Amino acid sequence: MGRIQITKIFHFEMAHALEGYDGLCQNIHGHSYKLRVTVLGIPVEDYKSPKNGMLIDFSDLKQIVEQSIISKYDHALVLSSQTDAAAINLLRKHYGRIMIVNFQPTSEQLLIEFANILQKALPSNVSLHSLRLDETDTSYAEWFAK
Repeated sequence: MGRIQITKIFHFEMAHALEGYDGLCQNIHGHSYKLRVTVLGIPVEDYKSPKNGMLIDFSDLKQIVEQSIISKYDHALVLSSQTDAAAINLLRKHYGRIMIVNFQPTSEQLLIEFANILQKALPSNVSLHSLRLDETDTSYAEWFAK
């Protein structure tokens, strides 16, 4: 049997600001993100298994992505650790979901972070093949395992 890839699409809302950026994105702003997660592997070949014929149950993939990424990033404000500490403290005083990351929270860097998270969370028989993060209807970034 050949290798199969399957994709599940997720939606989440997230705000960010790009510290030190020389354009409008230096300001806090948000996006309605669309994340496509594509995994690769060989489907289960065991008639006794309830997952027979599946690479991974879509509901299992959904649970992994929801728990490891969406639940953390959805409706969060994501800022670089290079952001002024006093500004971060002021935001935290008034708002709940402030995430500080050790990278510039661009779509490209978010994908690298998401790939690192998912590669550890997926079952051993499933490989992360690619990720696509749509920031707008006309702009997206992609990550590929190879």
